[in-house]
Amino acid sequence: MAARDASTNGGRQQDEDEGPLEIALVGDLTDNASELTDRLLGVPLGGECTIYFDSPGGSPYCAMSLVSLLRLRGTRATAVVTGECSSAALWPFAACRRRIVTPYSVFLFHPMKWQSEEHIGIREAAEGSRHFADLEREMDVLLCNLFGRSTELITEWIRTHRYVTGAEMAKAGLAELVSLEPLACLRPEA
Repeated sequence: MAARDASTNGGRQQDEDEGPLEIALVGDLTDNASELTDRLLGVPLGGECTIYFDSPGGSPYCAMSLVSLLRLRGTRATAVVTGECSSAALWPFAACRRRIVTPYSVFLFHPMKWQSEEHIGIREAAEGSRHFADLEREMDVLLCNLFGRSTELITEWIRTHRYVTGAEMAKAGLAELVSLEPLACLRPEA
């Protein structure tokens, strides 16, 4: 994961004439949580950023942390899916105010997968299972709310472990479909 260099001020925020901070969310969210959190904290309160997604997902807790940072800080984020945006990466994508995809963007919707240590007691396993079932229901509702759409289609995609294309996301009204031409809104002014 990387961000456009802002070395003149410690990598925290861009000068106004350089445009919004650009953040690359690449790989597993969990592996990159600390760096991504730091990059998001580098966006001024209520400021703008562009987040480029190519992630298979990761921890649902990490996803919720990123959603919380984006929403609580009033970040005006534009998401651009350059490759994959799947599993837990769907939540921060949905939390962005503007979502841009290409015909080659791919999204995997699926039920959460619970993992635990091998050697845990039955009570701990039962409590973990209960908690995760509750968390899954709450996060599915939140995902639909973030997208601002009816739960029927998204719930069906989750239930059927559906791979969804960028074109399908745009047809469902969840993102803007663009070609692989330079986007005027992301180009620096001449």
